[in-house]
Amino acid sequence: MRLLYNFGLSVYFILLKFAAIRNPKAKAWLRGRKKLLKQLKKDVAGKGPYIWVHCASLGEFEQGRPLIEEIKRRFPEKKILLTFYSPSGYEVQKEYKSADYICYLPLDKRRNARRFIKYVNPEKVYFIKYEFWFNYLSILKKKKIPVYFVSAIFRKEQLFFKRRGRWYRKMLKKATHFFVQNPQSERLLKNIGIENVSVCGDTRFDRVAHISENVKPLPLVERFVRGRFSIVAGSSWKAEDALIMQYLRINPNIRVILAPHEVTPVNIERIKNLFGDNAILYSELKENNFADKQVLVIDNYGMLTSLYQYGTVAIVGGGFGVGIHNVLEPACFGMPVIFGPNYERFKEAVELVEQSCAFPVNNIEEFNIIINRLTYDTKTVDVISQQAAAYVKHNVGATAKIIEATF
Repeated sequence: MRLLYNFGLSVYFILLKFAAIRNPKAKAWLRGRKKLLKQLKKDVAGKGPYIWVHCASLGEFEQGRPLIEEIKRRFPEKKILLTFYSPSGYEVQKEYKSADYICYLPLDKRRNARRFIKYVNPEKVYFIKYEFWFNYLSILKKKKIPVYFVSAIFRKEQLFFKRRGRWYRKMLKKATHFFVQNPQSERLLKNIGIENVSVCGDTRFDRVAHISENVKPLPLVERFVRGRFSIVAGSSWKAEDALIMQYLRINPNIRVILAPHEVTPVNIERIKNLFGDNAILYSELKENNFADKQVLVIDNYGMLTSLYQYGTVAIVGGGFGVGIHNVLEPACFGMPVIFGPNYERFKEAVELVEQSCAFPVNNIEEFNIIINRLTYDTKTVDVISQQAAAYVKHNVGATAKIIEATF
């Protein structure tokens, strides 16, 4: 099975080369790993040990960030090496100040893993949420380097828990400890003989709580909203943009702050064409040029967490695709959250729906019903606001538990 796994990685690498001809993300993935190990040898070899934190992409980074910053606060002498698998994580956070070194994770070929671990010389390793790489885990286990999975969550339909998943279960058994989000994940692991597991919750709660307590003011955005009912669309895709567009046709008095998931020239141009003269880009915003505009399009990365403070209702993207993005960020500001139907794999979204703080919709008709209710029923919005904020507050504390257990 190991031979098949390594062969599959080789095929995957070849396919990425073909994809890179037209796909910018594949091209960035390859470019970021070119001569990476040679650069690592030059930059970090002999300068460790490092605490290695690995995140698949930007969402996992938001889970790992509280851990990194708490380690730095408690142990400022420790060096942090942060790796990403995806360009969407690395490109946004490659200048992150709390890590001492940031790079892509080399492809999980045995030779790559051996060289990477030799150069980094990790003292301990934190994999955030998921990403199970057989060769890295095997070598770390052999070298007796502790490996912790943080904010992990498991579902019974995953291959680990199927009859044919015996080999994949071997990867899980190479970890030192799992800090999982819920009791269901703990039970699943224990049912396959993994006892080194604790229910600690999700470190993202610590992250969003910190954001809400240290939010940055955005004066021009505040003037754009002007105290009106406002929708903040976070990490939106075409489906969410279309819902908003249809709603604006019959509701000219509301304001929309739209932060698309992809801030590329092509996508920004698409959004401009969709909303026409009714929209203005944030990069074009000045003191007195937005009085007749209804939609503010955020054409940069990094502002979304501060934008939620100006919203009445949040629409979180991804629910009409493979799955929703971060719903905790608007919840921590006490906002009702709307998203598409594909949310059931996300524990926090399910719990917010159960508490009537979040509302899944399947189409424009359902969307209009929810928005109209929230527009005119201010008492309901106030109750939801209190419940959503209380939900976040109740779930903070995972980071401290993990630090105390691993140091």
